[in-house]
Order: sequence, then structure tokens, then C-alpha cells
Amino acid sequence: MDEPQGSPPTAETAQRLSVAITRLRSRLRVEAGTTRTGLSISQLAVLRRILNEGPVTAAYLAGVEHVTPQSIAQNVTALKDAGLVQTERDPNDGRKTLISARPSGGELLRTLEASRKAWLTRAIDALVGPEERDNLDKTIQLLERLAAADLDSERGENL
Repeated sequence: MDEPQGSPPTAETAQRLSVAITRLRSRLRVEAGTTRTGLSISQLAVLRRILNEGPVTAAYLAGVEHVTPQSIAQNVTALKDAGLVQTERDPNDGRKTLISARPSGGELLRTLEASRKAWLTRAIDALVGPEERDNLDKTIQLLERLAAADLDSERGENL
């Protein structure tokens, strides 16, 4: 596909988009208070997974998070030490241990999400005028399409 005349090359646009998304994600973490929790992004991701899908096994978490069992063990230990998750023997298979979120784990995630949403709402209200709201909605749709892109299937067709 040819570049539209006067537009920056796609690679330059891709780089700018990558930097902007990274900066926004970092800012959202700061504004939400994520950095003050003392937990890593990985630990919070595991906590969210446990909250949404638990009780679960460590093996399941390792598979869906695409990390090693050792990494999951470290994350679960940190979450357990922080009082955010608990473990118990699986009543159907005593050899397995089930991990579930404690109420404090759910409350922490809800607080972080509410803080992130509140900051982003204030930022949009302060910086995006009514005449730009349609552009913002279109941009969000584009970002959602980019996030859902499955280019592996296209590569196979083009080989």
C-alpha cells in the first residue's frame, strides 16, 4: 500500500503510537496508585486472573499467563504474603492446591481501577473538547482494531 502524500511513513507512525501508548500506560499506573502497592505488574495481572477465574491452580495460571510455574509460584507467594490471595487443597483432588482471591485482593483491584478511570475521565474532560470527542471515539475504535489484529493468519495467506 502506498503512503498518502504528505503523511509520515507508516513506520514513523507506528513508533509514535508505540511511545504514546507506553507513556499513557505508565501514567495510568502512576495515577491509579499501582506503583504504590509494592506489587509488580505481573503480580497484579495474576491477581486479576485469580479474581476473575478463581479458584485456579498454579499450573493453570502458568499456562494462561504464558510464564513458568516458578514465576507463578513467586507471584502467588508475594500475593499471599500481602494478604490478597489464599490457597487450599482441592476438595476433588487433594494433590492440587487451589488459589483464590481474598476480599482484600478484589478491593485493591477495584480501587486501582476506580483511580485510573477517575484520572482518565478528568484528563479527557480537561483536554478533549466537545468538537474532538468524535475523533477520540474513532481513535478508540482504531486502537481496538489494532489490538485485535490477527496478522499471523494474513502472513500464512501471503506465503
